[in-house]
Amino acid sequence: MPQADGALPAYGAELATGDRSLASYAASRLPSRGRLIDEPACPTRNPVQRDRDRVLHSTAFRRLMHKTQVFLYHEGDHYRTRLTHSLEVAQIARTIARQLRLDEDLAEALALAHDLGHPPFGHAGERELDAILQPWGGFDHNVQSFRIVTRLERKYGAFDGLNLCWETLEGLIKHNGPPLAAPQAQANKQLLHAIRHFEAAMRLDLDRRASGEAQVAAVADDIAWMTHDIDDGLRAGLVKAEDLAGVPLVVEVLAGVPVVRGEDDARRIYEVVRRLITVLVRDVVGESRARLTVLDPVTADDIRGATGDVVGFSSSMAAELGVLRRFLFERLYRHPSVERDMARAQAVLRDLMACYMADPGTMPRAWAEDARALDDRRRARLFADFVAGMTDRFAMSEHKRVCAKG
Repeated sequence: MPQADGALPAYGAELATGDRSLASYAASRLPSRGRLIDEPACPTRNPVQRDRDRVLHSTAFRRLMHKTQVFLYHEGDHYRTRLTHSLEVAQIARTIARQLRLDEDLAEALALAHDLGHPPFGHAGERELDAILQPWGGFDHNVQSFRIVTRLERKYGAFDGLNLCWETLEGLIKHNGPPLAAPQAQANKQLLHAIRHFEAAMRLDLDRRASGEAQVAAVADDIAWMTHDIDDGLRAGLVKAEDLAGVPLVVEVLAGVPVVRGEDDARRIYEVVRRLITVLVRDVVGESRARLTVLDPVTADDIRGATGDVVGFSSSMAAELGVLRRFLFERLYRHPSVERDMARAQAVLRDLMACYMADPGTMPRAWAEDARALDDRRRARLFADFVAGMTDRFAMSEHKRVCAKG
């Protein structure tokens, strides 16, 4: 129905593109549950579109450009970084959400935000910070992502963080499933402690599943890192096509890619990755449609209250992906050259944390002043916030400046 006086459709109205419209179970079919701090509505965007744009314009998102995915930033211009990974997750998430008649904008916002909390040097950096912070609760990049969007990003005059709407925050905090559901509850102690004050002000239904859009973003993350890490590993020469003979899923795709004499290997690698993504997306869409048919949800809360995820791989595909995961860990992530680089990177973060703890005055003035006013636990967390926000190259330059001996 046309809106009076040229007003835009209300958030939650059915938005159609051609013959496609949002399903009744899309998270945005109901009015948003709002933001922690009320703000006037935007005249041109709905709440989750506004959230997506806030993530894109955030400082934390820009820093992902120089944060490691698998290979350190200086090893080559064509390897993935956390930024390019996040963009690729967003593209896959939009594709799946569209096929399931879910809100593409919410799926995209969650995909773009899911790695904001990653420290420099990828999972190696995360492991090092977690080990250092064990006396004070450890470090987890998913928790750090939530801290960034609710506290640490500081650019708006009226609030810290990005003041995202309930639907986006819920999806972000449930990226790995409902935090209070067994068996995650024990593993999520740090997460629950980190958000206890926020949860007191805005409950995020931590015992229930995430929206369909958040489930889409999580699956898109898996598709992106598995396929694109194969790509980077092949291009780096750490993995060879013949090494993939023990991975049936990849062998099947390889068999369908013609070898053209004189054709460069880069084209064949890209063709394999492209086709593999298509196979995985097709499986997720088919399996998820079947699950939705069985559940027959009317609203997004029916998906949140389901006994299992409605978005996911078929059991046969999940088994094949298990083989692929094991291959990547054994042949790429634990490759001696990767492990050497990661060991050096962990030493950089270990030294930085030790130097800041010994002398907070070596940090920028505002951070040093904050550190002096805090107890040991909060001071350690502040040091970790500073280090986790660094790019790979800034961490290395700070290491040279702050920790150089003699």
